Amino acid sequence: MKIAIVNDMPMAVEALRRALAFEPAHQVVWVAHNGAEAVRLCAEMTPDLILMDLIMPVMDGVEATRLIMASTPCAILIVTVDRQQNVHRVFEAMGHGALDVVDTPALGSGNAREAAAPLLRKILNIGWLVGQRSPSLRSLDNPLRDVVQRQGLVAIGSSAGGPAALEILLKGLPPDFPAAIVLVQHVDQVFAAGMAEWLGSASGLPVRLAREGESPQRGAVLLAGTNHHIRLLKNGTLAYTAEPVDEIYRPSIDVFFESVARTWRGDAVGVLLTGMGRDGAQGLKLMRQQGFLTIAQDRESSAVYGMPKAAAAIDAAVEVRSLERIAPRLMEIFLK
Repeated sequence: MKIAIVNDMPMAVEALRRALAFEPAHQVVWVAHNGAEAVRLCAEMTPDLILMDLIMPVMDGVEATRLIMASTPCAILIVTVDRQQNVHRVFEAMGHGALDVVDTPALGSGNAREAAAPLLRKILNIGWLVGQRSPSLRSLDNPLRDVVQRQGLVAIGSSAGGPAALEILLKGLPPDFPAAIVLVQHVDQVFAAGMAEWLGSASGLPVRLAREGESPQRGAVLLAGTNHHIRLLKNGTLAYTAEPVDEIYRPSIDVFFESVARTWRGDAVGVLLTGMGRDGAQGLKLMRQQGFLTIAQDRESSAVYGMPKAAAAIDAAVEVRSLERIAPRLMEIFLK
């Protein structure tokens, strides 16, 4: 993989070079010391992946991510020394299309290979995501929906660009929205709690992490909160599971959507928002096959038109809508 490094700290650049050296397939094609330089170099030679710092002189990583994704889009992984101190910047960068975030490997921290492992794992996942093979569509048994039960559920999946998209969508819903909402966003578990708090304060709706064994409830917005997949079980409760281990992103949107298609007995809507790759498209297709309404975000309003495009390509979405029109559509459905 051709990788670019954007960081103004020489020690951080050296730490990243040493970490990448453990995987011979990775090649550092250029290094930029601020965001403005990164934008220029990316236009001249667009890499497969950019390792982007957040705090830099001249132009920070958030603005650089925005400009790169608007002009010469490519995969961007935020790599920063202190993720917890930069939570809002991380979410802002992800809103512009950054895929994920990881700590900068520390030099001289004992086992160098172990220190490099989290970064290399993130890069591996992104490599699979960018060139992801399309899995075969799994078929379901007879529908399990109970037309008498009217409990409503909105299942939402998002990835790159998702935090900003989720903020807009949730802001468009009233505090007394009558359906349960479960969100699956590609974000590391160390950031999940911060993201739930951020979405709650930004949208005005109560957002918290989904707990093992609880059921989706009207008036609660639940966010998948671990690096395991989240599923809806036959008894109506949510569970975290390591299986299937071959799913690239954890939590997987496909895994959750499929579980909704198999087990949810009330009304449900599946919504697939901005993101790179194909995660969620197959699960959305299964939900449509079970008679649920499925919605994909349109190209124009998507920060990264990957996952919604994949859904549209396999006819998984009943409706394709701009981001601003999704919340009003959900209110039409559940406030009738």
